[in-house]
Amino acid sequence: MNTLSFFALIHEIFKKGKPDIDKIQEKGLLAVKIGQAFALRIDFLDPETTTELSKLYQDTRSLPAEELDILLKSYVDKEWFENFRSIEKEPMASASIGQVHRARLTDGTPVVVKIIKKDFTENFRKDANRVMGFFKIITFLYPKLRRVANPVALLEMIREDTLSELNLENEIKHQLELREIYKEYHTRLDLSDLDFPKIYPELSNEKVMVSEEIPGETVERLLERDGMDYSILRKLFRLQGFFMFGIGRFHGDLHPGNLIIHNQKYYFVDCGALGSVSKNLRVGLFNFMKHLSYNDFDACAHALNEMSVTKISDEKYEKYRQKFHRLYKNFPGKTVSEVSLTRQMMETIKMGVHHGMDFEKGIFPIIKSLMYLDGMIIRCNPDAILMEDMQSDIPILQEWVDQEDME
Repeated sequence: MNTLSFFALIHEIFKKGKPDIDKIQEKGLLAVKIGQAFALRIDFLDPETTTELSKLYQDTRSLPAEELDILLKSYVDKEWFENFRSIEKEPMASASIGQVHRARLTDGTPVVVKIIKKDFTENFRKDANRVMGFFKIITFLYPKLRRVANPVALLEMIREDTLSELNLENEIKHQLELREIYKEYHTRLDLSDLDFPKIYPELSNEKVMVSEEIPGETVERLLERDGMDYSILRKLFRLQGFFMFGIGRFHGDLHPGNLIIHNQKYYFVDCGALGSVSKNLRVGLFNFMKHLSYNDFDACAHALNEMSVTKISDEKYEKYRQKFHRLYKNFPGKTVSEVSLTRQMMETIKMGVHHGMDFEKGIFPIIKSLMYLDGMIIRCNPDAILMEDMQSDIPILQEWVDQEDME
């Protein structure tokens, strides 16, 4: 991706009307990843644009059958194929980096085979480094990009997460890490709504991963056809909240395409990227959300300041506190379609930065995760008053936060 094509990408995203998904894919992996990031920006892009960009999570181009055969033979040895009774040529899902095929082991066990479509790594790294060099120009032309923090840091997050995803051994390692956290706590805390597909590491490597087939549907497909129950979706807030607020280590790319629901249970898939936050940030953000659910704005303002690496005080803090109250004056009782949590959080953090606060790098993955959750709620139940609904979840999340702090 050169400078000209990057400007064309930004124009494609911000132009009036739907962005052309095919044109974005033609610009390469970095363009797709940037498009996916903007699919979250319901705080300033119109719903038609974000809905179209969200297709980049799943509805991407798949490989022809002949290319699949060539790739597989280059990724594994001849003996690998002896473990399978069959591998379907048509993918069941195709994403920006990999695609997934149904298969059966020799004993008849249904599995899925995920493969990396091609060797993206070197070109992606060059594109990301090149774009970071002129991103400052873009923020001058499109000041809306400066709403939260330095966009170069956001691009760094995209680069790091994508490079991690390009090696499927990272996905195996990260899934096992989340699974171990689950095993450690599930006997003490109610995590019964969560599970993970079994992975076959002996049949997997950097480019190929074999795992259990989960027969359910992705949240993306359920949302597309209005088949998502709001009460089930709220369980996801509690589960991801456990990892974000209680542990500080969480699935870093939990978009609707990476969530499968089967028998009322969530399965986390595609764990190539993990988010990590400090205790100060995870506890501070939890306290912020807790006080926000009860409209205690003085406590919210204090919690945000406690999250900051650079805290403000005295007259500067008082000016910030008063502005905080003005920002949230009309927030109570609003539905997610009237005021999105994402938009409110963006404005809140921007306000904190303008008054002298400074937040650690780990805030970006956790904001990204909250964007995903907020976007799913808006699509599922636009009339939900989310923060009021969260009041019943606060004691559960508080227990999880306190439990970890006692370790």
